[in-house]
Amino acid sequence: MMDTKDSNGNVLQDGDSVHVVKDLKVKGMTTILKRGNVVKNIRLTGSLNEVECRVGKSTVVLKTEFLKKA
Repeated sequence: MMDTKDSNGNVLQDGDSVHVVKDLKVKGMTTILKRGNVVKNIRLTGSLNEVECRVGKSTVVLKTEFLKKA
């Protein structure tokens, strides 16, 4: 079984907190996720390179290549 890993190769699990390593424009949102923002309580998806999380009141899917485990 393969594990979901962040940009540094650390294994991610449900409920982890992650840092954003690059400014990201999120489709459908007017705000930009700035580098260094902490996203708490992520959820793993069926894909190895994507996680689901809450940003404000929206649920978004982020690629793990732009995340670092906190």
